[in-house]
Amino acid sequence: VQLQASGGGLVQAGDSLRLSCVASGRTSNDYRMGWFRQAPGQEREFVGGIRWGGGNTYYVDSLKGRFTISRDITKNTVYLQMNRLTPEDTALYYCAAGRRIIQSQVGVPSSYDYWGQGTLVTVSS
Repeated sequence: VQLQASGGGLVQAGDSLRLSCVASGRTSNDYRMGWFRQAPGQEREFVGGIRWGGGNTYYVDSLKGRFTISRDITKNTVYLQMNRLTPEDTALYYCAAGRRIIQSQVGVPSSYDYWGQGTLVTVSS
């Protein structure tokens, strides 16, 4: 599975942005797709994820209500809709995929087998 993330850019505080992650290769219902982000000098941080089969979503508590993850099976694409962006959201955003990840491990980067190259989001104040 190869992942291609896109949609990053420079926006102003309060703006919205939607990131996309296209998966090429075979995915199956036991895959989980995750979004992570990494700010300069910081560790990679879990944002949220979605089960490929069923579409159940989950988020880190601090981003609930502001970020939304969805998927389009026909396009093999996962989206991260980000609203009311703040400068603290500035980071390199990665999508990741992995099979049979248990719920308690969805926030652990090493749980994922495949990673996209990252797309940069910069939010100016």
